[in-house]
Amino acid sequence: FPIRNVKGECIGFGGRVLDKGEPKYLNSPETPVFSKGHELYGLFEARTAIRQEGYVLVTEGYMDVVALAQLGFGNAVATLGTACTPDHVRKLFRFSDAVVFSFDGDAAGRRAARKALEASLPWATDTRSIKFLFLPPEHDPDSYIRANGTEAFAQCVKEATPLSRFLLEVAATDCDLDTAEGRARMASQAQPLWTAMPDGALKRQLLGELADGVGLDARELAQLWQAHPGKPPRGAKPSNTSHEAPPSPYPESSHSGEPETRKKRWTPRPTQSWRRPSTRGLLGRADRVARIVLTNAQAWDWLSADDHHLLGHEPPPHGPLFAWLETQWHEHGPQPWAALREALRDQPFEALAVELNASGIALERPNEEDASPESGPPTEDELRRELGELLRRMHIENLKHRETELIAQAGSDPGAMRLYKEVHEQRKALEAGN
Repeated sequence: FPIRNVKGECIGFGGRVLDKGEPKYLNSPETPVFSKGHELYGLFEARTAIRQEGYVLVTEGYMDVVALAQLGFGNAVATLGTACTPDHVRKLFRFSDAVVFSFDGDAAGRRAARKALEASLPWATDTRSIKFLFLPPEHDPDSYIRANGTEAFAQCVKEATPLSRFLLEVAATDCDLDTAEGRARMASQAQPLWTAMPDGALKRQLLGELADGVGLDARELAQLWQAHPGKPPRGAKPSNTSHEAPPSPYPESSHSGEPETRKKRWTPRPTQSWRRPSTRGLLGRADRVARIVLTNAQAWDWLSADDHHLLGHEPPPHGPLFAWLETQWHEHGPQPWAALREALRDQPFEALAVELNASGIALERPNEEDASPESGPPTEDELRRELGELLRRMHIENLKHRETELIAQAGSDPGAMRLYKEVHEQRKALEAGN
């Protein structure tokens, strides 16, 4: 099986034994361009189907991917005979905000699912969906669909176990919750799982549900964990690595129990001084988006897969620059400007990127004329809001253009008006802030 990177280049091969034998999977040796812990089989081929279906389905092997594609599920990918890693999950979220892991329902499948859970936790933000599908022990995806049909499998995907529920199940494994000892063990097992998650509504709700299971008040459980920090779950990235999900600190008074390393706020590069926007005129939205993502290594991860798709289809030179940034993120993760600057050499959009980076990371606030140099650079929250608002407006403009195209097609295409109504409703929802 040829293994391709996200650019479609063949970087290795994988084999699967046809009868009983070990190893079950055999891959090309590790090289500077091929690492099993970073690559996913079928991801390049599945890109369009992932976007169309709205989610990516992660299976256990090459044969599952091939069989599912033949049966109409072209959005399936597989790890390369290894456990799922945080780098796999990071790459998956570049293509979709919804990931469904499919496993056999036996003990081995449950163990694999737990590793996938641990790898996913640092990326489990409030805007992403992570689910776990467990098929009956006697079935794999191919046999299940052939026995029950594609609609039955699609329904299984829809009803897959959400991350929150699976985390509670894992935390309660081998715990007798009718005893104080069992509830204490659940608290101990839940701590590293909960701590690995980024701050948000999901994490805070889970604290309450875990506290209910343990038999403590949520504040008591948080204080207990804060007083006795645990180890991160197996496979989770340390918080000081470049691939860590963006830190989102709890307020000091929340007693969240998060390690201090995750409470560190974003700071600008020390060599970048605070400056006003360039006097050459107002920057366009694409300019302002590019300026933020070039000057903040984590900013690209704040955007959704739909945002990335929209930016990559902007007219030159911005579209090719955004597409190049997407590729850089896939291959290297978040990079400081110094690394991007070297990689930009001889690219057709090099001059644009350099100029935008040199213009600084100032926000163009409504009262910018009253801003003083002492007001300091924008905070991470301000940059997130600015980026989100820019993308909202860009999506609205894109939908307006799509509406115009569909109206022009309505005379010859009976389905164009139906599509126009759907696009119109999407635009109105965005304009209303939904």
